[in-house]
Amino acid sequence: MNACRFSFLLLLLAACHSEAPKPAAYGGWRTYGGSKDNIHYSALSQVDTSNVAQLEKVWEYHTLDGDSISQIQVNSIVIDSILYGVTPKLKLFALNAVTGEPKWVYDPAATAINACRGVAYYKSSDTDQRLFYTVGSFLYCVDAVKGVMIWKIDLHNDLGRDVKDLFVTSTTPGMVYKDMIIIGCRVAEEAAAAPGHIRAYDVHTGKLRWIFHTIPYPGEAGYESWKDTAAYKHIGGANSWSGFSLDEEKGVLFAPVGSASFDFYGGKRLGDGLFANCMLALDANTGRRIWHFQTVHHDIWDRDPPTPPVPVTVQKDGASVEAVVQTTKTGFIFLLDRKTGKPLYPVEERPVPTSGALPGEELSPTQPYSVGLPVFARQSLTEAGLNHLVPDTSVSEIERRLAGYKTGSLFTPPSKEGTVIFPGFDGAAEWGGPAFDPKTGLLYVNANEMPWILTMVDAAAAPKTDRSMTVGQAGKALYANNCMACHGEGRKGAGNYPSLIGVKKKYTTDQFMSLISSGRRMMPAFKQLSQGEKDALAAFILEQEAQQKKVFTAAPKVVDPYYQLPYGSTGYHKFLTKEGYPAVAPPWGTLTAIDLNKGVIVWKDTLGDYQEFKERGIHTGTENYGGPVVTAGGLVFIAATSDSKIRAFNKWTGRLLWEADLPACGFATPSVYEAGGRQFLVIACGGGKLKKKSGDSYVAFALGLKQ
Repeated sequence: MNACRFSFLLLLLAACHSEAPKPAAYGGWRTYGGSKDNIHYSALSQVDTSNVAQLEKVWEYHTLDGDSISQIQVNSIVIDSILYGVTPKLKLFALNAVTGEPKWVYDPAATAINACRGVAYYKSSDTDQRLFYTVGSFLYCVDAVKGVMIWKIDLHNDLGRDVKDLFVTSTTPGMVYKDMIIIGCRVAEEAAAAPGHIRAYDVHTGKLRWIFHTIPYPGEAGYESWKDTAAYKHIGGANSWSGFSLDEEKGVLFAPVGSASFDFYGGKRLGDGLFANCMLALDANTGRRIWHFQTVHHDIWDRDPPTPPVPVTVQKDGASVEAVVQTTKTGFIFLLDRKTGKPLYPVEERPVPTSGALPGEELSPTQPYSVGLPVFARQSLTEAGLNHLVPDTSVSEIERRLAGYKTGSLFTPPSKEGTVIFPGFDGAAEWGGPAFDPKTGLLYVNANEMPWILTMVDAAAAPKTDRSMTVGQAGKALYANNCMACHGEGRKGAGNYPSLIGVKKKYTTDQFMSLISSGRRMMPAFKQLSQGEKDALAAFILEQEAQQKKVFTAAPKVVDPYYQLPYGSTGYHKFLTKEGYPAVAPPWGTLTAIDLNKGVIVWKDTLGDYQEFKERGIHTGTENYGGPVVTAGGLVFIAATSDSKIRAFNKWTGRLLWEADLPACGFATPSVYEAGGRQFLVIACGGGKLKKKSGDSYVAFALGLKQ
């Protein structure tokens, strides 16, 4: 018998003898990720493998506040047939989940537009229902019935030191537990960054209830992992930007903690650096640490966990074991015992390269490799693995470039020559998160396979008040210190960050000042700059020649020595061909089903298409952002790709059963819910990433009424 068919039959037999999850637990979509355990699972089965091809669009809601660069990454929630979501301009709205008709819209009149991926919901009575989401640096509590603000708090507060001029926001909704809203945050990636401590606030008053220091204080566990005993006073990052999952019955919060700042040079933060790059289990009542597991030691590759650990139950050695599973940017899967944090499949500390590190750096001699579970993405790039779909001249060009870069290991140190980061900065696994089927033990994870290049440079000198310096020279230095890491050398753009060449045609001086003072989406506000420094930056970026010739007279910044690093990076650069395609051979995006009970891949499919290659019969896949949803109806739904499609796959075999065109790319996770006796599938169509057109709508699909 064919091995794949035999594996399929075994899975089917196991499912028949498994106790199905109770519909009450997974019958709705009341929480980001579908449920508080964040497994992206729906027990609904009205739509199944036999009728999914009859899905049709039943409504589309336009927010009417998008623009040419706006995005929507929201996974909407549904409470009692009311759908809650967020617009590109961060307006909170409530819709009739059956018809898409609006009930109310709350406008926070935001000037700082951060990325928002959803909202959290709390209810104590019919008259006390609350929604929580972040606008700029403020956590808002909004009446879910009336659509009016109840309170808001500044997330700059309660972090243990003065960070009022640093970037703090939250992209992913917090977790409601009892009468608390537990919040993670997004902070800056550079040296001057706020700490990412995890905080719990009272849902009624907004008062702080507890805090967990992700960069430990003296006397706290993990403090000794930092060689500098004063690190907690200065170092930032180590933040839970991708949200949480919760074992609500046991009161355990699972938190992924990101890398410490600065991302790519750790000479001022020597040591393993707990609790950066960790999976944390916390007592949700108190914030007390139960256990931790570090996935990368002393991270200098920006390899933070991109999504929360997912609570699962697996069959191991003949017994049911409660566990958590963490998918990673590197393509590793870590499966840990939920009570102890100990690996259920082998994890080896393997030697990694330490030679070639930048002066002042001290790399960890080993890194954890998950060897008992399959890797779901390629982890190294060689000449044989380059893209040969492009003309020979382009192939020769990327071969020449690859030969000049440092490569060969997941943990090759950053370098001035350029180091290949593969999988890239956005992962293999990314913020959309995996889906888990509790009935079958299958985990579904979508992945990017895009190489990036990290190039380090000697840090530019900070500008000083000196009449020998012009405003233009000061602006150029300020750009190098504050903007180049994202927008690249020469303002040419890098990765998902746009070019700034020619922005003088788009922004007036006043508009530019408003932008850098308030921030927008992934760009932080530059509150740490004086007005004179902002003027110089504007003169440089907006190419104001007359202004650039003037003498720079702004007072010098007082810079914390911890932020005066000897090296910076030239930005986030994808390794692309001259034609703009990934330099690596396809697939460039994948969807993989992994049996966690057996530790094997059940199926793997290429996800998405470039139309020009599809016409040639070549299925390449695309980069993808947003996660899958798996249902009891035998389906895996996912949008995420750059070809503006949403798709349904057979969850057992990976066979594509249905796809539909979207008005813009659905860079978000779908929501699946029942309302008015029908099963709905809703996706936010915001586009805006990967140089794709922006959209302003939420689209709902269901079976036709005659079905």
